[in-house]
Amino acid sequence: MDATADELAGVVDLFGGLTREELERALAEAAYRADGQSVDDDTLDTAIEAALESFALVQYDPASGSDAVANTDGEALFVAGPTAFPSVPEHAEDVPHILDVERRRPDRQPLGDATRDRFVAAVEEAIAAGDGARCRTLLDVSYDLEAWAPVDLTDERTRLEDALSE
Repeated sequence: MDATADELAGVVDLFGGLTREELERALAEAAYRADGQSVDDDTLDTAIEAALESFALVQYDPASGSDAVANTDGEALFVAGPTAFPSVPEHAEDVPHILDVERRRPDRQPLGDATRDRFVAAVEEAIAAGDGARCRTLLDVSYDLEAWAPVDLTDERTRLEDALSE
């Protein structure tokens, strides 16, 4: 089973947030319900990385203080991010009834602050690399992120615009 960034966001959004293990279990259950398919670990790793890169998913690691909200065990959670258009993959709509996972309600302030930190790092990398395409993408993401969480990205937008005008 291959999942898009929006489908990954849709699955985590069903629960408000999932650990990596919970996300794998949810996708495995959906794949099995879809005619006995399975989830390829390498494909899932690639999909998660792409979703994180595009800000369709955000992740919080309470031990490092980065990227959003933790579950009660202190494990990192994936949360649907600011660029996601969450869509539940076929055969995944019943997963919340199958998995024994309580719905989580992330606090938008720490979630936004951590995502802002990751965004700032992405801006710095794109500008340092002279990657105009990534700078344009991040400029668009900045508006999504501000609408999604209580953050102000005016300074980062100015840096991106300056980099693009050079």
